[in-house]
Amino acid sequence: MPEGDTVWRTARRLDKALSGRLLTTCDIRVPQWAEVDLTGRPVLETVSCGKHLLTRFEQVTLHTHLKMEGSWHIYPVGSAWRSPAFQARVVLATESWQAVGFRLGIVDVVSRDDEHTVVGHLGPDLLGADWSIDEAARRVFSLPDRPVGEALLDQRNLSGVGNMYKAEVCFLLGVHPDTPVGQVDVVPQLLDKTHRLLVLNKDRAEQTTTGNTRRGHRLWVYRRAGQPCRRCGTRILADTFPTSDDLLHGVASRGALQSTPPNRRSARQPSAVDRPSEARVSFWCPSCQPSPT
Repeated sequence: MPEGDTVWRTARRLDKALSGRLLTTCDIRVPQWAEVDLTGRPVLETVSCGKHLLTRFEQVTLHTHLKMEGSWHIYPVGSAWRSPAFQARVVLATESWQAVGFRLGIVDVVSRDDEHTVVGHLGPDLLGADWSIDEAARRVFSLPDRPVGEALLDQRNLSGVGNMYKAEVCFLLGVHPDTPVGQVDVVPQLLDKTHRLLVLNKDRAEQTTTGNTRRGHRLWVYRRAGQPCRRCGTRILADTFPTSDDLLHGVASRGALQSTPPNRRSARQPSAVDRPSEARVSFWCPSCQPSPT
């Protein structure tokens, strides 16, 4: 799943290609919005909000989300696409540039006044003007029995964190991702480190948390299961954990969520109308990040 800094860069690319220009083509290949035609309208801007993308026009907003497999490509008009046409969900073009959204997880068209219906539930944006470490901490602490790794991924607490940053900041602060929030005395430091890393990486094509940009040396534990810890040499471990797809992607809540006992990995159960939970992989060093007692 793309991290918030990747989505931020995508917004910048879309904004550079489309902003201030009239659309010559608008093809939304999603049944619900197939009749929407924004041709002839000027694009005002594209911004990111956590992991969400908002392409704004005078009266409406095109809301998209990459989820696990989506991407936006920018091409000179007339150029061949790098992905198959049947995967395209949105095609926007100006006289010079074409923006194609492939395999997008979410496509919505909403009134500018109704943007809150698609992003209003999100926590403070790590790369936004609304970032507030105090508010993010308040939200994280609202469920003290919840595993801290899952709390960091919940986009209602803070928006922009994916599995990579979750794994890396937990390692950097020496916190096992399964530790209940109420037992973690460095939650503000976790949030601050996450914010600093996203700011550091937002202009980079390749993310790094180690400070080393060489291939194979950029990360501490993420996707390094079975390899030696870069600090102590202990073998990195990995395990799956279930969590609601909606919480990970920051999809607007469609039902109440309830706390569950602390011995359960997932401290919140999705309502019947939430999407089914799916496994994610957590990475940690058993020496640098001892298991919670």
